[in-house]
Amino acid sequence: MALLERVPQLAPAATSSAEAPAPIAPVAIEETGLTQAFIADLVLKILYQKGQATAAELADVICLPLPKILQGILEFLKTEHFVEVKGSSGMAAATYVYVIATKGQERAREAFAKNGYVGAAPVTLAAYVNRVRAQTIGSLQVTFDEIRKALTHLVLPEKTLRQLGPAINSGRSIFLFGPPGTGKSSIAETLATMLRGSIVLPYAILVGQQLIRVFDPSRHRPLVALDARFDRRWVPVARPFVEVGGELTLEDLDLTFDENSKVHEAPFQMKASGGVLLIDDFGRQRASPEMLLNRWIVPLDRDVDFLTLSDGRKIEVPFDVLLVFATNRTPSSLVDEAFLRRIQYKIEVKPPTEQEFSEILRRVCETQKITFYPKAAEWIAAYARERNIPLRSCHPRDLMQHLGAASRFLLKPAELTPELVELACETYFVPI
Repeated sequence: MALLERVPQLAPAATSSAEAPAPIAPVAIEETGLTQAFIADLVLKILYQKGQATAAELADVICLPLPKILQGILEFLKTEHFVEVKGSSGMAAATYVYVIATKGQERAREAFAKNGYVGAAPVTLAAYVNRVRAQTIGSLQVTFDEIRKALTHLVLPEKTLRQLGPAINSGRSIFLFGPPGTGKSSIAETLATMLRGSIVLPYAILVGQQLIRVFDPSRHRPLVALDARFDRRWVPVARPFVEVGGELTLEDLDLTFDENSKVHEAPFQMKASGGVLLIDDFGRQRASPEMLLNRWIVPLDRDVDFLTLSDGRKIEVPFDVLLVFATNRTPSSLVDEAFLRRIQYKIEVKPPTEQEFSEILRRVCETQKITFYPKAAEWIAAYARERNIPLRSCHPRDLMQHLGAASRFLLKPAELTPELVELACETYFVPI
């Protein structure tokens, strides 16, 4: 697991906005919700893998305070002959170098047989639930000016912006529908950036003896490294944006258990907690839309989700996510009225008008440093109209890529000439 570097503080520092949601550092084992035996086993597993480590290095890995919690654990392990002190680079206890003893190796192997988790100490399920509730997206608010500014990179009619704003403020669910290439996925991704503030999430959660890994560096963007004032088992992150598409299965919406490590992986909706979960290309998954939406009925109605551990136990976790379905099909062709009622906001993203298409082309040309001529947009629109091809918002970007490739092949400047525009259209469009 990639670890965040701890930044030492010489004096108390003001709490930043990213640090504000983080809990204060525990001062006793009881405040961690963990047992001494669990933390001791975690230390032994770390030493078993690393060979040796200083007390400070062990504290950085398990993210628990050295003087108030870990030092007592290390003293216990040394007294019980599970570890030995090999040496020290200074007088401070943090510099003591610990190695695992033979007795400790046996204990570590027993701990690995239970689970292969090595990393930051987990938090309890109750602590996780309380933290999610405290940083809910339900209290967030965006204004019309804010949404207009956030979506300024897209060319959208004002009507669409007026529909999106209340949908975001609801913190519920949104159905974006319309033809392909109209910007639905781009809209959904932008929504996550509009959810102000940051959240904290744990590296892992402990439920009884079962572990659930939550923090995912491929899905979450850390904002700051917490210092010793805070509980470093939590990571401050930007409100997440998680996107899944046709590969989504029903199994992906529950805990995934790794038989080798004996550790659960949190599902998509749990990793998206506090942010946006986009189900892209809805209706193209292997599971039917009815089956997928059946899975969402309880979360959409009650804001809670039920997940199943490997031992068969059910756990209840908050469902605090802006759920966005994006599809090229009409909602009524996918699900019935009862399901549509649970998806609170239905917003159609229509194809661009010729005027909007021209503005998109102008922006693409500006980005690619191509001199823009309004006549070129008329040529493309006429070409598409003659072949019964509807205009899409993605066409200018794609066509300029074709035009650039053609200009390099013909050893000509990338310009909006009739020859290059026509060649780009010929290699891109397919008559309907």
